[in-house]
Formats: sequence, structure tokens, C-alpha cells
Amino acid sequence: MKYMVEEFDIAVIGGGMAGMCAAITAAREGSKVVLLQERPVLGGNASSEIRMHICGADYHGKRPNARETGLLEEILLEHKHRNPEISFAIFDAILWEKAAFQENLTLHLNTHVNEVLMNGNRIQGVRGSQLGTEKNLEIHAHIYVDATGDGMIAALAGAETKIGREAASQYGEIHAPEEADHYTMGNSLMFKARDMGHPVSFVTPFWANHYTEEDLKLRNHSEISSGYWWVELGGGDHRVIEDAEEIRDELMKSIYGIWDHIKNGGDHGAENYELEWVGFLPGKRESRRIIGDYVMTEPDCQSGARFEDTVAYGGWPMDVHVPDGISSTKEQANVFLMLDDVYAIPYRCYYSKNVDNLMMAGRNISCSHMAFASARVMGTCAVGGQAVGVAAAMAVKEKLLPRDMGRYIKEIQRKLQRQDCYLPGIRYVDEADKAQKAVVSASTSAADAGPEQVINGWSRTIGEAKNYWQPEAEEKPWLNLEFPEVNAVKTVEILWDSNLSREIMISLSEKVLRKQTTGTPPELVKDFKLSFWKDGSLVTEQTVKGNYQRRCVVNLECPVNCDRMRLTIEQTHGTEQPKVFEVRVYE
Repeated sequence: MKYMVEEFDIAVIGGGMAGMCAAITAAREGSKVVLLQERPVLGGNASSEIRMHICGADYHGKRPNARETGLLEEILLEHKHRNPEISFAIFDAILWEKAAFQENLTLHLNTHVNEVLMNGNRIQGVRGSQLGTEKNLEIHAHIYVDATGDGMIAALAGAETKIGREAASQYGEIHAPEEADHYTMGNSLMFKARDMGHPVSFVTPFWANHYTEEDLKLRNHSEISSGYWWVELGGGDHRVIEDAEEIRDELMKSIYGIWDHIKNGGDHGAENYELEWVGFLPGKRESRRIIGDYVMTEPDCQSGARFEDTVAYGGWPMDVHVPDGISSTKEQANVFLMLDDVYAIPYRCYYSKNVDNLMMAGRNISCSHMAFASARVMGTCAVGGQAVGVAAAMAVKEKLLPRDMGRYIKEIQRKLQRQDCYLPGIRYVDEADKAQKAVVSASTSAADAGPEQVINGWSRTIGEAKNYWQPEAEEKPWLNLEFPEVNAVKTVEILWDSNLSREIMISLSEKVLRKQTTGTPPELVKDFKLSFWKDGSLVTEQTVKGNYQRRCVVNLECPVNCDRMRLTIEQTHGTEQPKVFEVRVYE
């Protein structure tokens, strides 16, 4: 078979939220990257093919100020700005745009990788086929990132992996079973219904399952307009990888049987509703986990662990699903084991223990089944993917392997924090940031929200510490930074308030969407002005209009020699009391 050989620094296999974030980040860091995705769209479980919302550490807004930032925040704020009516087609296009037009990034959609070429303990190349073009590709890279979810690349490479639940005694996990087994959480299929404004009948297919109210008494089906995550199968009698086709067929029978019950099995208020969409691609929760130098466990999640090599964080409850999903109708669909705080995830969970140039991003990172029950959600996967992108790009630059990057962990953390990634317990310190040595003043300040907060190294509210400057209600409030010496300022970076206590993700659920504001968060600053002085004289000004991002980077056309800078807020997207979390200034 003839293969088209392509050479890259980094090959990311899998285009879900984690793989996307890893590939885009590495490309932005200057590496030559390829992203291989077996589907025609990006986003994985968040795409139009599956339509699961992107959950994270904020636990549907129940944990204040915990929403993931960084590249995921950038993507979701783009969605809020351009997609106020919540179209999954537009969301697909936004994800595609982010990857397809990213400098240094080559995107191969509809490409299934099915062979890994090894040279000892290192991956030498991967091979796959692109549907439609009938091209056979052979990809060579320095670093390979398995973001397939199923850990398929790791398995083909002979990496150490784990499927199933560990015994409680292995990691001291009190909620794990006494004995290890092969059980994994299952796959789910989603649906969407719409109100037609007039009665609509539903003719039940002969192959649909039949459910009574007794069958579903432990499965909440009161929100009839959107699908249910608990329509889940696999992981027990059905294996989620080997039996994927059979699981999909059985899930179809379940979906149509549940809709028959809603429409024809009692008063559910569904007389005017019809099925608008039913997914044909199940969303997977759990399969292989790739073993790294560290395995995250239940005690790490429960204790709110902190690590010296923290590169990401989680906080979703340990969300443990019942074996066999909807087949187990006499049991609750899941158990939430709540967490008091977010927990950090160490870099050592993101590279393979025994395949030297293999990293992983997404739900297949190095963790136990119990820790996985929390770390598997897409918000957590996305910030981990961004960390992998930064580390992989640095490994390419330094001509090192992933394990060796532990010696550069402070630089990795600093890069992530500059990209607005939150690392629990680690304050942002950067000698290159001229703002950190400035004397800061403001036109006015609200209580406990003084101007000095914008250079304290904390990018969000943490507990009682506000960590932002907030002016009193006034027209065009301003913030001054006076530098101890003249600087040649080239770049100014500002972290605005986008309300990290409120969700901004796309969702099928009207219940989830009702908690959101339509369009761009009103807390964000829309228009602002930067003014630069030297020796008491105004040198230049630059006005930015139409901002809708939390992280706003202003690159000046030419470096400006100045000893003072003023930030003036001119207009917001609605709020009368904007907030500024950080101001950073670079030559």
C-alpha cells in the first residue's frame, strides 16, 4: 500500500475538545502540528453529532468562580458572541475555524489512524486512511498525543493501559469495589424535541423498547425537550469498544421507546412535541486509561490535592454511573460523590509511563476509575489538552521527551498562566511582566477591590479574595500603572471579568440554557483605551472597540517608550460596574 508521508513536530490524534486544545496551543507556541480526526466535525462529545454540553469544575454553576478559562474560554466566548440562538451547526463551524485557520496547524478530518510504527519504546510513525479522498497517510513526528478517548494509539503502541475498576485496596479508595473488575461507564445517545404549536402524533417503530412509568421512576424525564444522559448502555455485559455497534443499536431502541412513553404512555405534556433530532453516534464515557508516571486517585480528588507540577485542575463530582445503564432500571442512574474544592492535576498524568514520546489528552489520562469519574468531563479534558500542547511544544523546542519536561515545569506553568489557565495554589509570577513592578492607582475603587489587585498574580476570585479592581459606578473609569523606569511597551494583556460563576457552554437542555445570559456576558468590557505617557507628556493612545473576550491581547504596532500607562474603560456589554482581574505589560 502506498502512503503519503508527512513530517511534523507534533501529531495529535483525536479532535475532541482535548485534542483540539492540545493541537491549537502547540501550533500557537510555534510547533508544526497535525490534527487527525476520524469524524467530519471537531468537538467530540460536544459536536453536533453527539451534542453533550461541556461540563467542568464549576458543576453547572454550583461552585462559584470555578469555570475553566484559557483556550476553552476563548472558544466558548466566541460561541456566545456569534451563536446567541444556540445552533450546533454554527458551533461546529467555530470549532473548525479555530483549527483550520490556525497557523502551523494541518487539519486532516475523516482520517482514521489504525497502525502505529514503533522503534523500541518510541513511536516512529502512525498510519491511517482518509475517507472520501482515498488517501493513505503516514505521519512522522517528535511527539504523539493520544486524544482518541479510547486510548487507541496507546494500545497499538504497547503502552501500559487500564480498563475497568481498581480494587479499593489498590489506591486506598473507599468508594471503589472490594475486588477489581472490567466494568466501565457506558455510552449515551441524545435526542432533541421541539414544540410544533399543534398536536403531533408519534408512530412507534416495531423495534422500539417499551417502558412504563415504573421502569423510569428512577430516571428523571420531566424535561421532554432534550435528551437524557442516562440513556446509557455498555461497560457491563456489553464492552464499550468491542460491542460499540450493538450498543448503538440498543440505544436507538431505548431512545424511541422512551419517546413512545413520553408521547403515548401518560400525561407528560408532550402532545405538541415531535422528535427533531436523534443522534446516531453515541457519546462514550469510559474505556482505556493510559498509565503515566502518576495515577490520580479518589483521595486526590476528595482532598483537593495540590502538586508542584500542577498543569490543570478538575472539580466535577465523582460521578459514578450504575453498571449497564438503562438496563438497571431498579437502581439510580448514578451517584454524585461531592468534592469540597477543586483539585489539581499533575503533569505526570499526561505522558505515558513506558512509551517515551507518547502524551495523552482527554478522558484517557492517567487516573483510577474513581478519579476518572470526575476528570472525564470535557471542561477538565480541555484545560488538560492545553497543558499538553504547551509541554509538547516546549519538548520539541528543547529536543527532549515528555518525561524530561519536568525540569521545565515552572516555565510550563508560567506559559499556561499567561494564556489564562488557572492553576490552583500557584500564583502567576513573571519577571518579564513590567506591570508587576508598577505602582497602580485608579479613578475610584469599590470596597476590597483596589487597583493593586490587578498585579497580584491571581486571575480569578478565590474564596473571599476578590483579586480584581472594580471602580465605583462612574463614567469612563481609569486605571494607572506607573513604572519605575522607562519601558519599551509592545504588548498589553488584560483579563476582564466574564463571570466565571455562570455557564457559557452550548447545550441541548433548556434547563441549562435558562441559567445563561443570551449572547456575550454583560460583565465583559466592550470598548477601552490605552494611553501611554513619558516624562509627563502623552506619547500615544490606542482604542480597542468591540471586545468580547475575557483575555484581551493588544499588540502595539511599534514599541512605545513610556513610564506610565492608563487603561480607560469606555463601554461594557451591559454592566455598570466592570472588573479587571489582571493587567500585564511586556516589551
